[in-house]
Amino acid sequence: MTAKIIFMGTPDFAVPPLTALINPPFKGDRQNWKVVAVVTQPDRPKGRGKKLTSPPVKVAAENAGIQVFQPETLKSEESMAQLAALKPDLIVVAAFGQILRKNVLALPPFGCLNVHASLLPRWRGASPVTAAIKAGDTETGVTLMQMDEGLDTGPIIAQQAIPISADHTGGSLTAELAELGATLLAETLPAWLSGQIEAQPQDDSLATMTRLLKKRDGEIDWTQPSPEIERQVRAFLPWPGTFTHGPRGQIKILAVELADESVTQSGQDNPGVLFKRHRNVYVSTGKGAIRLISVQPAGKKAMTAEAMLNGQPDLLGAKLGNV
Repeated sequence: MTAKIIFMGTPDFAVPPLTALINPPFKGDRQNWKVVAVVTQPDRPKGRGKKLTSPPVKVAAENAGIQVFQPETLKSEESMAQLAALKPDLIVVAAFGQILRKNVLALPPFGCLNVHASLLPRWRGASPVTAAIKAGDTETGVTLMQMDEGLDTGPIIAQQAIPISADHTGGSLTAELAELGATLLAETLPAWLSGQIEAQPQDDSLATMTRLLKKRDGEIDWTQPSPEIERQVRAFLPWPGTFTHGPRGQIKILAVELADESVTQSGQDNPGVLFKRHRNVYVSTGKGAIRLISVQPAGKKAMTAEAMLNGQPDLLGAKLGNV
């Protein structure tokens, strides 16, 4: 039997799992499935010109010659009829952006599988990668789970862990996890479809939650300790980004590093104060100091912190943010 799969996903993270289903990273007779359709979010306006842009998954599906559905919601009778007409044996989900209701979950005989970018039950929800970096986790990974009506609460089919390095950003770690999830999905699916895997329930007592991030979440609170701020900057790159406020408006913070001990013991204990030492630019925090490396002042291009200070000398000694 060749299982018919409907794939549901939207952003860049979902492209490697879709690609792995279309062209698995192995040869032979292990691929006992076919992707018959892709469901993704509608095209949305994007960029300064608000040009209507297709989701990355739509582009990948069309390039592979797979039919694409873009319903505003799966709650409508029309959407449900389209799914049912395909008679899927399995639905695979990766960062789709919509909650699947009970009637969708019950449609395929092999269930609905989700590729989630964390080691469940840690970091259920919409922002698991940023949450892991920001919390200072030493490792994360991907989980292949059977979906139920809860938010990432279904039983676990397979997991794979990787370490979080000191230079991982939200973007770079997401890309690695997407590739890891793609491989895990393709390697696990043959055994799932042949009934060789029994999904294991999650330990709800160990669960932690995340939420959908907003742009305003990127504002830096300089009263926080330096390590937390440094992790926030990395975790929120590229989205939602981090920023602060100076005398001439908002300043995007693109790259920072922890100040060494000699700087953190300099007496700069007033959080949010910008100061300079040995040609480097720092901001004092609730504990220690942060060196600003790359920034983007309002209305300007990205630049070094030193270049910003040359153009805005009034920043020296100024107190940044709402502290």
